[in-house]
Amino acid sequence: MTVEITGNTLGLKPSELRLLRNTFRRRVPPHEIVSAELARHLTGISRETNRQIGVLINRKGEIEHVVVGNAHKLELPDIGRARAGQVRLRGLRLVHTHLKSEPLTRDDLTDLALLRLDLVAAIGVGPDGLPGVLHFAHLIPENGSGRYWRVETLPSVHGEQPDVLATLEALEEEFRQISATRKVDGRERAILVAVCLDGNRAASESSLLELAELARTAGVEVLDSVLQVRREPDPRYLIGRGKLEELNLRSMQLMADLIIFDKDLTPSQARHIAEETALKVLDRTQLILDIFAQRAQSSEGKLQVELAQLRYLMPRLVQSDTSLSRLTGGIGGRGPGETKLEIDRRRVRERITMLEKRIEAISSNRQTRRAQRNRRDLPVISIVGYTNAGKSTLLNTLTRSDVLAEDKLFATLDPTSRRLRFPREREVIITDTVGFIRDLPKDLVNAFRATLEELNDADLLLHVIDASDPARDEHVAAVERVLEGLGLMDRPRLKVWNKADRLSAEEVSTLRRREGGVAISALSRDGIDALLSKAEQLLFAEGNATDLGGVLGAKRLKQADPASPDAGARSDVEGAISGS
Repeated sequence: MTVEITGNTLGLKPSELRLLRNTFRRRVPPHEIVSAELARHLTGISRETNRQIGVLINRKGEIEHVVVGNAHKLELPDIGRARAGQVRLRGLRLVHTHLKSEPLTRDDLTDLALLRLDLVAAIGVGPDGLPGVLHFAHLIPENGSGRYWRVETLPSVHGEQPDVLATLEALEEEFRQISATRKVDGRERAILVAVCLDGNRAASESSLLELAELARTAGVEVLDSVLQVRREPDPRYLIGRGKLEELNLRSMQLMADLIIFDKDLTPSQARHIAEETALKVLDRTQLILDIFAQRAQSSEGKLQVELAQLRYLMPRLVQSDTSLSRLTGGIGGRGPGETKLEIDRRRVRERITMLEKRIEAISSNRQTRRAQRNRRDLPVISIVGYTNAGKSTLLNTLTRSDVLAEDKLFATLDPTSRRLRFPREREVIITDTVGFIRDLPKDLVNAFRATLEELNDADLLLHVIDASDPARDEHVAAVERVLEGLGLMDRPRLKVWNKADRLSAEEVSTLRRREGGVAISALSRDGIDALLSKAEQLLFAEGNATDLGGVLGAKRLKQADPASPDAGARSDVEGAISGS
């Protein structure tokens, strides 16, 4: 064993250093916290040097580290990750002195939790240098009180001490049983984090609930959520350092695998948080991109998702360690050529360019198909709305089709078109487009440009809204912002208040009187006849167009006018896209 004294050794006398080195020769009975002899040895040195003295003792009772602090605290050395895990403790206990016999400090308890030490103990130093009161603490499993540790006090080191080994074995067995129970489904386990910067706590809580739904859709088990109100974001961690420490402790107790932030993180913030917590760190955009990757079925959808992922990844390609800095290229290998990081960035740029060309080709093919549809003189109805409002369910109900419809966000990404026949033998094409969600960057919208272009041919937009959602007004505003960015606000729109069966008759009446539109339940078909009647009236009534030819003729004239705001798709949208 290497004998090394670490910490604040500057200014110590040779005799004091010799006493500290002799500490390694001492042994502690494995079942005791600390022996009376070792306690007297440590408190004597501590009184003489006026510094805290600590030792790290393994489960055999051997002293592995001697640490010297200042009068108030000591800094522990890097002890690696041996034995540390979710179900096992470190195998080391920290015993140190407190010059004023004060209880365990927050730093002591934080070291206990973050390093997963077996135990932390503080021996009070008396005026005569003899050991006094003994404070000690160990971790405990998750509990209803929210405590992370149990703190106890003994009046003296000379009395009976609890059996440390038996306590540790029982704790690790309890951790093991909890872990086995939670890992049975194999899902990742996350803590959600939101930061309220504008003082609107209710809006932040609503956004946090939506983040929980996103996590559920991604197959992640949500263990807990944290909301911090701040005036401005912390440039290094987004949340405050103290809140991050609390989050770290909570993640360890709950055995979490990752932390998901409701705000987008800068590359440096994500890196610093990961370094502090040793956990996987995701932000809102990463989570949604992951869901997109899971949900994309067609080759077109997969291309668009990959493009969005690469655009997100590009600014986050940073040199993380020296292994990435090897040099290549140059005549005879004399280089420098490109670094590994530069090669990675170049390859990502090349892949982005290739994907953009392929998606552009897809856009051209879609334009051709839309032109063929127009020649068949069939008007187009497009279903739009916030994610999980019930758009795919409505399409299935109207057309008796079997498009995937789930009670999850982003259930589908690929647009689906079906033929719909009205009662008067009039036919239209009805399209279920990708849905919208708030607070996503332009890159994601731009990647789905080819899909959004379907909306430019719509003669009527059915704006499906979840009438039972408390945040429905915010969702309506988010969808209208996207439509405005696409230049589609002048198109005929019909608000469809879905899931109205979850409201009372009075609430439905008030909603229709205030907002207009049609109240339906796509699942039970309530209100579908009224919806069809209203849609047919908007498409074919006098003043709009009296027949199909009038509808399509007006649309072709509008598309042919280069000055029309709807002549081409607009993808510069502040908002986002999701599946219905």
